[in-house]
Amino acid sequence: MTQQEILTRAKQGDPQAIAFLINQALTTTGVKAKVSIQKNNLHLLLESSQLPERQACIRVIHQGMQRLNASSIDFVNIYGRRLGNTIPEWTEVIELYRPNIYHPAGVGTIWWQSENTNSSQKSLEPTLPSLFQQVELNTPEIVKTNPEISKSEDKNVDFSPVNFKRPVRKINSRSRTKKIFSSSDISWQFLPQKNQVFWLLLSTIGIALIPVSSLVFNSNNYKLPEIISNISQPQRRPQQNSSTVEVSQSAVPTVTTPKIVQTQNQLNLSEVSEFVLSSIKSPINPDTRITIKAVGDIIPGTNYPKNKLHPKKQELFASVKPLLQDADIVFGNFESTLTSYPRSGKKMGSGRVFAFRTPPNYRYLLKDAGFDVLSVANNHSFDFLKQGFEDTIANIQNAGMQAVGKKGEIVYREVKGINIAFIAFSNYSYHNSMLDLESAKKLVREADENADIIVISVHAGAEGTRALRIKNKTEYFYGENRGNKILFSHTLIDEGADLILAHGPHVPRAMEVYQGKLIAYSLGNFMGYRTLSSKAQLGYSLVLEVDINPRGDFVSGKILPVHLNSKGIPYPDKYGRSIKLIRQLTKKDFPKTILEIDGEGKLKVKS
Repeated sequence: MTQQEILTRAKQGDPQAIAFLINQALTTTGVKAKVSIQKNNLHLLLESSQLPERQACIRVIHQGMQRLNASSIDFVNIYGRRLGNTIPEWTEVIELYRPNIYHPAGVGTIWWQSENTNSSQKSLEPTLPSLFQQVELNTPEIVKTNPEISKSEDKNVDFSPVNFKRPVRKINSRSRTKKIFSSSDISWQFLPQKNQVFWLLLSTIGIALIPVSSLVFNSNNYKLPEIISNISQPQRRPQQNSSTVEVSQSAVPTVTTPKIVQTQNQLNLSEVSEFVLSSIKSPINPDTRITIKAVGDIIPGTNYPKNKLHPKKQELFASVKPLLQDADIVFGNFESTLTSYPRSGKKMGSGRVFAFRTPPNYRYLLKDAGFDVLSVANNHSFDFLKQGFEDTIANIQNAGMQAVGKKGEIVYREVKGINIAFIAFSNYSYHNSMLDLESAKKLVREADENADIIVISVHAGAEGTRALRIKNKTEYFYGENRGNKILFSHTLIDEGADLILAHGPHVPRAMEVYQGKLIAYSLGNFMGYRTLSSKAQLGYSLVLEVDINPRGDFVSGKILPVHLNSKGIPYPDKYGRSIKLIRQLTKKDFPKTILEIDGEGKLKVKS
């Protein structure tokens, strides 16, 4: 790997590349660094035969990270210890870009403030050898009391008080360009006058921490940020009227001469050492790829109101089972129920109302086919009322798979050391409703705090061959609001989601890459034995194969074409009909997308 490639990867937040640069900067000191990244927190464990010089290491790392300007990293958690020890002897947390926002993610939190900040100073592209260049090892001044807000002699700068309130909420944890802050603490807003060029002055408000007399740890499932947030809570000011302010990251000036403002009441590190060390994991290789295979609607037969089950059920998935292999996760939308409950909540006989009930032992058929995660958030999951819904989830789980679709539920699955969250939506209120965007965003934010990758399943949209095209507007089917899939998908990706797998129209639809994330707007039917029509495009099907990196970005993919026969049984399609259809629809519906689909069904980002 060339030096420029290492620098590029470090700017993208690659922990191995950052570790290389930091170790290069500290090579003359004999200090070795281990790096781990959790969300927007960079964790550095510094080790040496002698205790690493605290202030010197902080200055080197702070200046290097400022020059690196990795937009995905907001906080640097530094732990220092001697080789052979199991307990860090000191720890600090640096907030890189927003010095006046409290962050309870580490012990001994510090804030950096600048004395000589000039926005007119040009930011030069650093070269690899000087990226983390050595700095003088003199100890910077430690301010033990809250500093007064710096005052400017520039009369063109207008100081106006603005309310901020905690906590920091991410717009998009991986591709965001701005954040929203809110708090009862008063900070300052610097407003430029017309036709003038100004530089910003940052001030720091010291926050006293509530001392804690003791800690009791009775579970190894605690995480360091959770512990510290319970240990070190800032003193609250009386509640004031608050407002929400959007702050652009580009407006944050370069720090040149930092001071350390150190919090009071630091904890005994021996109390939290186990959890500090647990956060220093072996870095995940940035070249790691997670392969997800996904299919659309699955109904392997029903015995209600009449028996429409295959006499040899093992043959249902036999032809397509090879297509579902060689993946880290196989996902599908199970659009039936696995229950023996006798009573349906639907009134049959109108010709447009259907209720599907599949025998519970079919769960082993699904597991044997290769499925790992099945969505049960669709318009047939409550065909046999709440009992049928709960039976379906229990049977899926008893077969060793995971079901996702309960209201308010997030399902997690770890692959290759990467935590992946699944959230399922439909257009109904008894599931997570795609029509309630605020609740949907809240769920994504919750998942983003606990997972590296977020996969969204959504069952919605109009149905049939007249619903092949997708537009950025609300869809209706027989008068029912089926949602705006484009608005929903873009909103959740902006909030932190990484992959959108949609289904419901019973036909394939276009795909696009938005903010580096893949959206498949409909995967069509995958199995509908004697239940789903397979006429025309209703019989065009696929297995979508997607490769994503540890940050959830789309890397590559492939459409594995499938076709349903007259009874709704899937077979590999040598004619590639779904490839041709999805290529055409993508060009028509998203002519400006950076997604490219070739004649063999390979998906990639346009170069």
